[in-house]
Amino acid sequence: MTLPYFELGQDPGPDFARFLRSNGTEPFPPAEGASTHEITHGTTCVAVRYQDGVIMAGDRRATAGNLISHRSIEKVFSADRHSAVAIAGAAGPAVEMVRLFQLQLEHYEKVEGSPLSLEGKANQLGQMLRSNLPAAMSGLAVVPIFAGFDLGRETGRLFEYDITGGRYEESDYAATGSGSLHAETVIKVGYRQAMTADEAISLLAESLFQAADADSATGGADRLRNIFPIFATISAEGFERVADEAIGEHFVEIADRFAANHREVGS
Repeated sequence: MTLPYFELGQDPGPDFARFLRSNGTEPFPPAEGASTHEITHGTTCVAVRYQDGVIMAGDRRATAGNLISHRSIEKVFSADRHSAVAIAGAAGPAVEMVRLFQLQLEHYEKVEGSPLSLEGKANQLGQMLRSNLPAAMSGLAVVPIFAGFDLGRETGRLFEYDITGGRYEESDYAATGSGSLHAETVIKVGYRQAMTADEAISLLAESLFQAADADSATGGADRLRNIFPIFATISAEGFERVADEAIGEHFVEIADRFAANHREVGS
């Protein structure tokens, strides 16, 4: 048996699924009678460390192919009192995974009489992602951000993951989802150590605004329907969702500044 020879530009590289498709074979054909509908996906989520812990945020749009399937989906969830998960990827498996994760943490605390360490929580979520790998290879990938306040270290910590369950602790900020490149660029430019909560919220609002402006799958502030991205703080006091009214003020200020800049350019 000889190895296949590829012309320039036809080499699939390490992508085995692409190799199968190039030979007329689908790597994961749908089961007989399976639905051919587009899968609903959640998109951009971000998180940064600030002086009292971590702030997480996620837009509210879910897409199915080129259609907006939901305008007010929630992507930021409390895992327990001092930790949170933000989801991107296939929405159904992601929400189910979060609910199971919440239940596991609650069960552990009831059995052991004390909560699992933040490191243990991060590892547990990685194991759940690893068990989801077969589904991820079929297009049902889940890529969350996990963050919490470490009571032992008295500081906020945040973790990124890949679809294999690989866990990577980030020192300052994290982003996931289709608009993550644009959002993370804004955060990288504007981030500084020991920001106040209001400064961190303002930076994350700017990052989601720019991500929504560049990525069609990311939803910004919908002022007509009064739908705003979800923001939450995780500090020594625990998980607390930021009021929509406060978030709306940040997005109004950003939109007004954006409009003023364009008026100056056009004048």
